Amino acid sequence: MSVTEQTFRQVALEDPEGHWELYCGVLRQKPDMSVAHNYTATRLFAQLIRQLDPNQFDVRANMGHVQRSEESYFIPDVFVVPMELVRSLLERPDSLEVYEVPLPLVVEVWSPSTGSYDVEVKLREYQRRGDLEIWRIHPFDRTLTTWFRQPDGSYSEKTCERGTVEPFALPGVTIVLDALFG
Repeated sequence: MSVTEQTFRQVALEDPEGHWELYCGVLRQKPDMSVAHNYTATRLFAQLIRQLDPNQFDVRANMGHVQRSEESYFIPDVFVVPMELVRSLLERPDSLEVYEVPLPLVVEVWSPSTGSYDVEVKLREYQRRGDLEIWRIHPFDRTLTTWFRQPDGSYSEKTCERGTVEPFALPGVTIVLDALFG
């Protein structure tokens, strides 16, 4: 059954523990994740939060929504948001945390329960949103696949297995892959 954007926002606010997403007008509850998924997402969050200037950026892990249309709202595993966007939402403290504009970095961590959905749906929607850099981390294969937005709107793809990665949209940040995989 298709729901309206207003209904989605109401459900998401009234049941924040439900981790509700919306795709093509259909409510979808984000499932609980494996320990490998959570470990990887937490380690990435920690590396980002230590390196980013809190006056310029904030980091979300499994909270807040990104929106592509009135029918598509997702909760990325990790994402970086400019503080000016956070500040504008803080002026409306009772509203749902939603970011409609492209973000510097959006990340999904592969999980057996959501792996194909993340690749087939969420990653494509992030590209349609125009997010600057999109990552999929696979904790079992120990790989990071990145998509970088090009000036013409297309994305280039790269896969890394070890070493460090420097998100191009976050100058001065270096992510150590071995630390992500434990």
